[in-house]
Amino acid sequence: MGVDRPPGSSRALRLDPYALPVRYAARDGGADGQVRQIELDRERVTLKRAVRGIRMNVGVPVHEFRGVSMRTLPPDSGDPAAVAVMLEHRDPGLSVPLHVAAEGDEAMAQWKAWARVLGLPLLVTEGDGSLREPYRRIGRIGVGKPVPRRKRRATLKRRRPSFLMRRKAGRPTANPAVHRGEAEIIARN
Repeated sequence: MGVDRPPGSSRALRLDPYALPVRYAARDGGADGQVRQIELDRERVTLKRAVRGIRMNVGVPVHEFRGVSMRTLPPDSGDPAAVAVMLEHRDPGLSVPLHVAAEGDEAMAQWKAWARVLGLPLLVTEGDGSLREPYRRIGRIGVGKPVPRRKRRATLKRRRPSFLMRRKAGRPTANPAVHRGEAEIIARN
């Protein structure tokens, strides 16, 4: 048989974004045993690992993460290339894997679900390793092309008569009638 791998080192990582909180193990090149324990909640991520015998617990609020990214993983020791959904932090040592799949369609669905559940932006990895957002946003609102305006009559046609929409404001005449020198008639009791 082959070399025993530590738990969580398999490429088939499948976490459910709707079943939080969750605990799992993942690879960590700098930790003792090459493994770290991850506790993920909607509001906090806790990383537990030991380095040279010293145990560490690092808690990071979810809002401190940059977003949820999708990365391609190169083939590794007999495993085919894969697509990983990652929770990205400014410090690469705090980035957390969420889902690893061989097919891009499954990863795409998980990528969007994780971003929605955690309330973070979607990110894609460029060829040079930098991250960018695939869609333009202003704050948490997506910006897209404006939708063409609907015809007014189509939506209102069933609700009110169409002649009301043809009405125009009255115009004063060119020579208005002016009455001067006449006695005003007022009805009094």
